[in-house]
Amino acid sequence: MERILVIGANGQIGSELVETLSAQHGAENVIAADIGPRSSFGVKRYEPIDVLDANVVSHIIDTYHVTQVYQLAALLSVTGEQAPLKAWDLNMNGLLNILEIARKRGMGGKPLRVFWPSSIAAFGPNTPRDNTPQMTVMDPTTIYGISKLAGERLCEYYFLKFGVDVRSIRYPGIISYKSPPGGGTTDYAIAIFHSALKGETYRCYLGPESGLPMIYMPDAIRATIELMEAPAEKVKVRSSYNVGGISFTPRELAQKIAEQVPGFKIAYEPDARQAIADSWPQSLDDSQATADWGWQAKIGIKELVQDMLANIKLPQPLSKAA
Repeated sequence: MERILVIGANGQIGSELVETLSAQHGAENVIAADIGPRSSFGVKRYEPIDVLDANVVSHIIDTYHVTQVYQLAALLSVTGEQAPLKAWDLNMNGLLNILEIARKRGMGGKPLRVFWPSSIAAFGPNTPRDNTPQMTVMDPTTIYGISKLAGERLCEYYFLKFGVDVRSIRYPGIISYKSPPGGGTTDYAIAIFHSALKGETYRCYLGPESGLPMIYMPDAIRATIELMEAPAEKVKVRSSYNVGGISFTPRELAQKIAEQVPGFKIAYEPDARQAIADSWPQSLDDSQATADWGWQAKIGIKELVQDMLANIKLPQPLSKAA
């Protein structure tokens, strides 16, 4: 029986991952954890913990006899640039704490399987932008990307040196109707739907031809769980796997939305996030993930747009007193 700890459970990925894992393994076997109070998702077990407090994290793992940890807590690209030292501390030391706990547990015969997310932010301006290979130049330009590249090297090191069963995906931009836009460069692809449903012109902080790889949340969750469930001998990349979904530009996404929302308009007002997007891939070669553990994306841009527009719940205005 698996006992699973999800750290960063209040975040975009974490909240939906907890729901899926609870459905698969039973809610009593999934422990959600984050630095603040629980979000609205339904879980039986929630622990308010700081991943930087290694003693508390270790205690939770021992108390619940945890066999898998998903370490998702991080500061993203835009928020990381606003507080680079805080981003480095959280993104690196949070991962190190989990890897060290897994190393020590392995020495005691209690192996701990670890998932940690990397990102396309680990690539940089000298990375081939089209069909970016699994193994290629990586020269990130943000503190978030630098921490992800360093984290990939740590994951591989702990696997090779200590046998820690750590697994990782380089996520493209993740799109979900359940979470509002956060602190990521790719979050325009969520915010644009909110503007469309409000009848507003969307003011895009990226230029019209800024192509980026994206993935719809159901595919992202499926990829994550499929990797964690794959037999260890099939997981041949211990830094991080390229996983692709859909690649499109803001102009292409706006056109697909306009087909469903007549009259929708977009205006382009690139800001500092444009330079970040320009340093990232436009599409990913994820054939290694396909060959090793059978990954295949299922959701295209047409299905994504229809599902987002059908499911986003806009805040309701406050009713006036009679």
